[in-house]
Amino acid sequence: MALIKEIRQRTGLAIGVIAGGLILFLLGGDLLSPNSTLLGSNNPVVGEIAGEEITYQEYVDKVEEFRIAYQQRTGRAPSEVEMFTVREQAWQAMIVEKVFDEEYEKLGMTISPEELVDMVQGKNIVPELRQQLINPQTGLFDKTQLIAFLQSLETADPAQQAFWAQQEQLFAESRLRIKYDNLLSTSEYATSAEGKMEYKAANTIAEASILFVPYYAIPDTAISVSESEMEAYLRDNKEKFQTGNTANIEYVNFSILPSSADSAAVIEEITQLTEELKNADNDSVFVNRNSDLRPAFYTFRPGDEFPEDLTRNVSEFVEGETYGPFVTANSTYISFKVSDKYEGTPRMRASHILFSTEGLADAAKADVKAQAEEVLQDLKNGGDFATAARNYGQDGTSQTGGDLGWFAKEEFVDEFAEATYARRTTGLLPNLVETEYGYHIIEVTDLPKTEYTKIAVLQKELIASDATRNEAFRNADSFAAESGNRNEFTENAVDQNYRVLQANNVDATSRNLNNLQNAREIIRWAFAEATEGEVSPVFELENAYIVATLVSKKEEEETTLADVRDQVEGQVRNDKKAALIMEALAGKSTLEEMKAVYGDDASLNEIPDLKLSSSVIPGIGFAPKAVGAIFGLSEGGITKPIQEDIGIIVGKLNTLTPAADIADYTIYQAQLAQSGAQRVSYQVMMALEDLADVKDYRYKYF
Repeated sequence: MALIKEIRQRTGLAIGVIAGGLILFLLGGDLLSPNSTLLGSNNPVVGEIAGEEITYQEYVDKVEEFRIAYQQRTGRAPSEVEMFTVREQAWQAMIVEKVFDEEYEKLGMTISPEELVDMVQGKNIVPELRQQLINPQTGLFDKTQLIAFLQSLETADPAQQAFWAQQEQLFAESRLRIKYDNLLSTSEYATSAEGKMEYKAANTIAEASILFVPYYAIPDTAISVSESEMEAYLRDNKEKFQTGNTANIEYVNFSILPSSADSAAVIEEITQLTEELKNADNDSVFVNRNSDLRPAFYTFRPGDEFPEDLTRNVSEFVEGETYGPFVTANSTYISFKVSDKYEGTPRMRASHILFSTEGLADAAKADVKAQAEEVLQDLKNGGDFATAARNYGQDGTSQTGGDLGWFAKEEFVDEFAEATYARRTTGLLPNLVETEYGYHIIEVTDLPKTEYTKIAVLQKELIASDATRNEAFRNADSFAAESGNRNEFTENAVDQNYRVLQANNVDATSRNLNNLQNAREIIRWAFAEATEGEVSPVFELENAYIVATLVSKKEEEETTLADVRDQVEGQVRNDKKAALIMEALAGKSTLEEMKAVYGDDASLNEIPDLKLSSSVIPGIGFAPKAVGAIFGLSEGGITKPIQEDIGIIVGKLNTLTPAADIADYTIYQAQLAQSGAQRVSYQVMMALEDLADVKDYRYKYF
């Protein structure tokens, strides 16, 4: 919402912090990994976009831009896990530059100098600046300090000026993408007939009887599947089995999870620290010095949610009392001390519907006011506020039903603040409120509260001790040294009673190996360095040491039967079972007769409230073809046997209750249009990438 007022100048905000807060809104993704030995590969190609090769150095330069922006924004270098996001941001930026720039040019989209000024110091300052320029005393955006920073650029060093110029360019690119997405989203339209159809689908109800014969009603051993049948199926259904660069990997996991001794030590430590916290003179200093996680001292304003680990264990907490230690969901031990409760600035909660009048002439404003009055009257007559906000609201809160959250009086323009804080009961304000932004319909959802609470949080993470980690590494290192190839790998695992785990069809760009998170280095090793049968060195993950062996790998090419044999064989077998089931059911006139053919393996269920909009049959599963067929029947009719992925379904329509006609279908019409608008940007992005024939070889280097 654009109601936040300009506030007092914040002092001491360094220029570097301001510049560091400037991040790209549009682009989303990790930098140079430890695998920089590949830099000597004569600047290899890491991908292609629209037929243009992207070199390693070109990509690395782009990643470096994003890494620097991340570091300046957060004040720290990104971790290796975070670098994955940085790398993806850089790659997406390159796609946007090479694919979308052409689209912008075709449409004549530009950012004028006047618009750019408005974005960085006018009425529509970009969110990236607003989020970073926060006054720590008020928690609000400080526009005055932003202006001071921009004025200081005249005498800033050339590097600082160049950096700001780069940020302005990024803002412009971001705004162009927003314009493009808005153009696409506003082109989405649903007709009144489509709105009516959507309503009918959601509210037409059938009472149906459903016969379900699962594929397991026929044993697998009763069906033979030939090689030629599988080859034919794959040939006719290639799109179902597209695969990229994949590998089959086996590995042994040497856990470095905390031992019972580690757990006992942590419990003893936090129990002692909790006792010391009870008598601490300065709670914030104590927890910030002794807690494993920062920050450790919080002030909760009215409306803020208290820590779940506190509220789950304590129904009412008292000033000065200490609670805990408790065990959290992620096995951290935590204690709390309620350091202070005091009366502070009142905060309340409200929702609103904004009818914008910015830039409108008086006559147009009158029309907007008339519409707002009409919606207000509907709400007075019992209309749903959240639904009306989603349909009519003209700011970002419309997507959350108009909810503004909790706010202090000084955070909003005077007219809005006076109207809400004058309210003595929750509920809808009887009259419109006019501000410089337009007309507001307001609903007060929580009255002002003034109690603030300061809580000290003491946390100790349960992690493996050095002794536990060293023992796990010794075992892993010894196993890797003794396993010169895959055969020895398997033999040693059996001899030493280690479990060999399999990860099949691992994608070359994946970051996880089965349930192992952030296992990118193992996967990169398999594709970039390893040969089939080779055994890896020891890889360290967060909670385990891993020794792997490469079973096989396949570069991107047309899928062969060997790659997907199990899936294809299963599909062919089910198709054959479906034919046999349908043949067995032929000639039977009732569902009871059909069920008798397969006895307890089949089920006959009564569904009292099946909806046309549903794609799932309760108790059976995903069956959109069967649902559609049932609603196509006359009452008393029975469908033909229908093959779904889960088995064979026969439906009988007992009764149909059509949706009652209503006077206005615009809500459903708006929902369809909104749903389409939310999808279109992503769909167009995917389509343009497909047309650009983007090829990504980065998995070999990162």
